[in-house]
Amino acid sequence: MAALFSCCLGCCGDVGSGHVPLKEMPAVQLDTHHMGTDVVIVKSGRRICGTGGCIANAPLHQNKSYFEFKIQSTGVWGIGVATQKANLNQIPMGRDIHSLVLRHDGSVYHNNEEKNRLPANSLPQEGDIVGITYDHVELNLYLNGKNMHCPVSGIRGTVFPVVYVDDSAILDCQFSDFYHSPPQGFEKILFEQQIF
Repeated sequence: MAALFSCCLGCCGDVGSGHVPLKEMPAVQLDTHHMGTDVVIVKSGRRICGTGGCIANAPLHQNKSYFEFKIQSTGVWGIGVATQKANLNQIPMGRDIHSLVLRHDGSVYHNNEEKNRLPANSLPQEGDIVGITYDHVELNLYLNGKNMHCPVSGIRGTVFPVVYVDDSAILDCQFSDFYHSPPQGFEKILFEQQIF
């Protein structure tokens, strides 16, 4: 009997181990297939310069997402969320129903309407980190880890992180390994396969 059992194990090899090789999930980064024609993406999809906008390669499917942008060089810029229908060549964004963005002047625009504004003494400067939370209803803004109490809502559909630049602005995106801890309950963007 022992010989039969040992033969069976020898023939089957490692089949019963239950280990299935998993594919490594791609990194969330700026998507060079969805960017404006005069945009330049460098640093492994984390830095944007040039003129125009770019969305990330992962939609915000999970309930509570967090991501950050570091302002490396000031100029004209905007950050927020957008659908894939957003015009990434038309800046500033926030002019239509397809984007909801914080602009460099502290205003938050959606559908060509100012929805909110950062406090005057809290405008992001070179070197600052702007964090964004999104829960499918409301987008909130954080400056260097501090809640700006500037909620906005109104965008519908599947949205992606978006950033646009012009006039020598350079921004870096952080989709993981954040400078500041996400607010409680929020986490880095997960690809749909990671949620289930």
